[in-house]
Parts: sequence; C-alpha cells; structure tokens
Amino acid sequence: VQLQASGGGLVQAGGSLRLSCTASGRIGSRYHMAWFRQAPGKDREFVTAITRSHSTYYADSVEGRFTISRDNAKNTVYLQMNSLKPEDTAVYYCAGSAQVILSSLRLKNAYNDWGQGTQVTVSS
Repeated sequence: VQLQASGGGLVQAGGSLRLSCTASGRIGSRYHMAWFRQAPGKDREFVTAITRSHSTYYADSVEGRFTISRDNAKNTVYLQMNSLKPEDTAVYYCAGSAQVILSSLRLKNAYNDWGQGTQVTVSS
C-alpha cells in the first residue's frame, strides 16, 4: 500500500501535534504499522508501533508522551504527540508491513511500505 503522512509543523516546547498516516489500500486486520523519525545527521529511529491486534509499543524516549492509534475503517494511523521537546525535532515517517514479526517491530528494515515523511520542529 502507499502511505501518506501529514500533520507536521512548528510547535513550541510543551506543545502538542497529531500526525496522521493514511493508506491507499486496506490496512485493516493485515498490517502492523509504525512511526519512525530521523533527525539531521542521525539514523532513522523507532518511535512507536501498533499491531493489527492493537497492541502498542513505544521507544523509551517517548513513552508517556506519545500515543499511537489506528482507525481501520479509515485506513489511518495516528500519532498524538504531547509535551513535545526540542529533541523530538525530526522528519517523521510512517511505515507498514503485513509480514513483520513482533520481535522485529522496532527495526526499520522489517517494514516494506513507507510514507514520504512529515517535518516536526519543536522550538525551545
């Protein structure tokens, strides 16, 4: 499927943003979905994932501040980001795969489909 990420922008530290990732096809009960991010000069890193059974996983750096959710009827995954910090500044990418196994959810190479990325900038 093709993925389209949106919702990024500029926000002050402590603020909130909600990112959306809409799929061109049905992700429904087939796809595990995830968000990764990449800051300038750094590798792309895992942020959060939600399985097709709605189990969720988070990087330690965002646990308690970010929430991933999915609406299968709309083929959309959301990332609610609260209490944003300047270190959250990055391009955020959504990713999906029907084949990724649970032990590989945090690995970017496990995902087949990627969105184009949306910039999130948090000012101090």
